[in-house]
Amino acid sequence: MAQSKTLDMKHLIAALVLSLPLAACTTSGAVQTPPAAAVSSAAEVGAITALLEQQDEAWNRGDIDAFMDGYWRSPELRFASGGNVTRGWDETNARYRRVYATSDLMGRLVTSDYEIVILSPDAAIAHGAWLLERAGDRPSGLYTLVLRKIDGEWLIVSDTTTSAD
Repeated sequence: MAQSKTLDMKHLIAALVLSLPLAACTTSGAVQTPPAAAVSSAAEVGAITALLEQQDEAWNRGDIDAFMDGYWRSPELRFASGGNVTRGWDETNARYRRVYATSDLMGRLVTSDYEIVILSPDAAIAHGAWLLERAGDRPSGLYTLVLRKIDGEWLIVSDTTTSAD
Protein backbone atom coordinates (compact mmCIF):
# COMPACT_ATOMS: atom_id res chain seq x y z
CA MET A 1 0.00 0.00 0.00
CA ALA A 2 2.82 2.42 0.84
CA GLN A 3 4.43 1.67 -2.51
CA SER A 4 1.10 2.32 -4.27
CA LYS A 5 0.78 5.73 -2.59
CA THR A 6 4.39 6.54 -3.56
CA LEU A 7 3.68 5.55 -7.14
CA ASP A 8 0.45 7.59 -7.20
CA MET A 9 2.34 10.59 -5.77
CA LYS A 10 5.02 10.24 -8.47
CA HIS A 11 2.33 10.14 -11.15
CA LEU A 12 0.66 13.20 -9.65
CA ILE A 13 3.93 15.17 -9.55
CA ALA A 14 4.78 14.10 -13.11
CA ALA A 15 1.33 15.16 -14.31
CA LEU A 16 1.69 18.55 -12.62
CA VAL A 17 5.18 19.15 -14.02
CA LEU A 18 4.06 18.22 -17.54
CA SER A 19 0.95 20.39 -17.34
CA LEU A 20 2.71 23.58 -16.20
CA PRO A 21 3.95 24.60 -19.69
CA LEU A 22 0.46 24.01 -21.07
CA ALA A 23 -1.07 26.08 -18.26
CA ALA A 24 1.41 28.88 -18.93
CA CYS A 25 0.38 28.96 -22.58
CA THR A 26 -3.30 29.13 -21.79
CA THR A 27 -2.92 31.91 -19.21
CA SER A 28 -0.65 34.17 -21.28
CA GLY A 29 -3.70 36.15 -22.40
CA ALA A 30 -4.36 37.14 -18.79
CA VAL A 31 -1.06 39.06 -18.72
CA GLN A 32 -1.99 41.28 -21.66
CA THR A 33 -3.07 44.83 -20.96
CA PRO A 34 -6.84 45.14 -20.89
CA PRO A 35 -8.20 47.58 -23.49
CA ALA A 36 -9.40 50.03 -20.80
CA ALA A 37 -5.91 50.20 -19.29
CA ALA A 38 -4.36 50.72 -22.72
CA VAL A 39 -6.77 53.59 -23.44
CA SER A 40 -6.04 55.10 -20.02
CA SER A 41 -2.29 54.81 -20.58
CA ALA A 42 -2.59 56.40 -24.01
CA ALA A 43 -4.59 59.26 -22.48
CA GLU A 44 -1.92 59.79 -19.81
CA VAL A 45 0.86 59.77 -22.43
CA GLY A 46 -1.19 62.30 -24.40
CA ALA A 47 -1.57 64.53 -21.34
CA ILE A 48 2.17 64.44 -20.65
CA THR A 49 2.98 65.13 -24.31
CA ALA A 50 0.62 68.11 -24.20
CA LEU A 51 2.41 69.41 -21.09
CA LEU A 52 5.79 69.16 -22.85
CA GLU A 53 4.43 70.90 -25.94
CA GLN A 54 2.93 73.69 -23.78
CA GLN A 55 6.34 74.18 -22.21
CA ASP A 56 7.95 74.49 -25.66
CA GLU A 57 5.34 77.05 -26.70
CA ALA A 58 5.81 79.08 -23.51
CA TRP A 59 9.60 79.02 -23.92
CA ASN A 60 9.35 80.16 -27.51
CA ARG A 61 7.15 83.09 -26.42
CA GLY A 62 9.85 84.04 -23.92
CA ASP A 63 7.48 83.25 -21.02
CA ILE A 64 9.56 81.51 -18.37
CA ASP A 65 6.72 81.70 -15.82
CA ALA A 66 4.38 79.77 -18.14
CA PHE A 67 7.22 77.34 -18.91
CA MET A 68 7.63 76.78 -15.16
CA ASP A 69 3.91 75.94 -14.81
CA GLY A 70 4.89 72.42 -15.89
CA TYR A 71 7.02 72.00 -12.77
CA TRP A 72 5.85 71.04 -9.28
CA ARG A 73 5.64 74.27 -7.30
CA SER A 74 7.46 72.89 -4.28
CA PRO A 75 10.73 73.33 -2.41
CA GLU A 76 11.26 69.61 -3.16
CA LEU A 77 11.46 70.10 -6.94
CA ARG A 78 14.82 68.79 -8.23
CA PHE A 79 16.58 70.17 -11.32
CA ALA A 80 19.99 68.79 -12.32
CA SER A 81 22.09 70.21 -15.14
CA GLY A 82 25.73 70.97 -15.82
CA GLY A 83 26.90 68.96 -12.83
CA ASN A 84 24.77 71.03 -10.43
CA VAL A 85 21.55 70.27 -8.60
CA THR A 86 19.04 73.04 -7.92
CA ARG A 87 16.31 72.30 -5.40
CA GLY A 88 13.01 74.10 -5.20
CA TRP A 89 10.63 75.71 -7.68
CA ASP A 90 11.66 79.27 -6.78
CA GLU A 91 15.34 78.40 -7.09
CA THR A 92 14.80 76.64 -10.45
CA ASN A 93 12.81 79.60 -11.75
CA ALA A 94 15.59 81.97 -10.64
CA ARG A 95 18.19 79.76 -12.35
CA TYR A 96 16.27 79.82 -15.64
CA ARG A 97 15.93 83.61 -15.41
CA ARG A 98 19.65 84.00 -14.69
CA VAL A 99 20.92 81.62 -17.40
CA TYR A 100 18.38 82.72 -20.03
CA ALA A 101 18.10 86.42 -19.17
CA THR A 102 17.34 87.59 -22.73
CA SER A 103 15.30 86.30 -25.66
CA ASP A 104 18.57 85.86 -27.59
CA LEU A 105 19.84 83.53 -24.88
CA MET A 106 16.52 81.67 -24.79
CA GLY A 107 16.49 81.11 -28.52
CA ARG A 108 13.89 78.75 -29.94
CA LEU A 109 13.37 75.46 -28.05
CA VAL A 110 12.72 72.30 -30.04
CA THR A 111 12.11 69.06 -28.16
CA SER A 112 11.80 65.66 -29.80
CA ASP A 113 12.19 61.92 -29.40
CA TYR A 114 9.66 61.66 -26.60
CA GLU A 115 9.72 58.35 -24.74
CA ILE A 116 7.06 58.41 -22.05
CA VAL A 117 6.61 55.50 -19.67
CA ILE A 118 3.63 55.40 -17.33
CA LEU A 119 4.86 53.71 -14.14
CA SER A 120 1.62 53.88 -12.17
CA PRO A 121 -1.58 55.93 -12.19
CA ASP A 122 0.33 58.85 -10.64
CA ALA A 123 3.95 58.41 -11.79
CA ALA A 124 5.71 58.56 -15.14
CA ILE A 125 9.12 59.09 -16.71
CA ALA A 126 9.67 61.09 -19.89
CA HIS A 127 12.87 61.00 -21.91
CA GLY A 128 13.58 63.26 -24.82
CA ALA A 129 16.00 65.45 -26.73
CA TRP A 130 16.24 69.23 -26.71
CA LEU A 131 17.75 71.78 -29.05
CA LEU A 132 18.06 75.55 -28.70
CA GLU A 133 18.17 77.37 -32.01
CA ARG A 134 20.06 80.60 -31.38
CA ALA A 135 22.07 83.04 -33.44
CA GLY A 136 25.62 81.75 -33.37
CA ASP A 137 25.07 78.36 -31.71
CA ARG A 138 22.74 75.40 -31.36
CA PRO A 139 23.21 73.78 -27.97
CA SER A 140 21.44 70.45 -27.57
CA GLY A 141 21.17 67.45 -25.31
CA LEU A 142 18.90 64.98 -23.59
CA TYR A 143 16.58 65.10 -20.62
CA THR A 144 14.91 62.71 -18.23
CA LEU A 145 11.85 63.92 -16.35
CA VAL A 146 10.12 62.28 -13.41
CA LEU A 147 6.47 63.30 -13.36
CA ARG A 148 3.79 62.83 -10.74
CA LYS A 149 0.08 63.32 -11.11
CA ILE A 150 -0.75 65.79 -8.36
CA ASP A 151 -4.34 66.93 -7.87
CA GLY A 152 -5.19 65.43 -11.27
CA GLU A 153 -2.41 67.25 -13.13
CA TRP A 154 0.90 65.85 -14.42
CA LEU A 155 3.84 67.89 -13.10
CA ILE A 156 7.60 67.53 -13.36
CA VAL A 157 9.05 66.73 -9.94
CA SER A 158 12.59 66.01 -11.11
CA ASP A 159 14.41 67.15 -14.26
CA THR A 160 17.85 65.92 -15.29
CA THR A 161 19.02 67.73 -18.40
CA THR A 162 22.33 66.99 -20.07
CA SER A 163 24.22 68.82 -22.78
CA ALA A 164 25.71 67.15 -25.83
CA ASP A 165 28.09 70.07 -26.28
